[in-house]
Amino acid sequence: MGRRGPAPTPTNILKLRGSTLVTRKRETREVKAPAGPPDAPAWLNPDARAAWDELLPMLEGMGVLARIDGRALSRYCHLWARWRKAEMFIAERGEMYPIKDDSGQVKCFQQWPQVAIAHRLAQQLTRLEQEFGMTPSARARLQLAPQSPEVTHGKARFFDAC
Repeated sequence: MGRRGPAPTPTNILKLRGSTLVTRKRETREVKAPAGPPDAPAWLNPDARAAWDELLPMLEGMGVLARIDGRALSRYCHLWARWRKAEMFIAERGEMYPIKDDSGQVKCFQQWPQVAIAHRLAQQLTRLEQEFGMTPSARARLQLAPQSPEVTHGKARFFDAC
């Protein structure tokens, strides 16, 4: 039987939201991901690699990416390249094609397989986009906590740093 309830929100995401649920006990128990950007896998095709190169700096700037996320990001980029290819096929040929009988008369229209493929890929992409905070609603959940001013000790706290 699977686990019940929603998946727990990672502590770094709770901190970005400014949540009061962050406790020292929770922080010490949570597994820490290795810091730094992931390396792009060599097997990415050129379209997927272009998506990787475009997304990596943005996700790093948002502070939601760790080295361990490389596989999820590569999967996203690969799915995005496949989705783009399916969408280009649909844009070129339309969503349906005619099916003709023996006399050459159109009897009905059939949907191209790429339409269903593009739909399934779009659903998978949306799930991964939410994981990385790449949708407006996902970003709305990520709120930066107000930064506390740097505390100086001793006499330095009485003088302006010019």
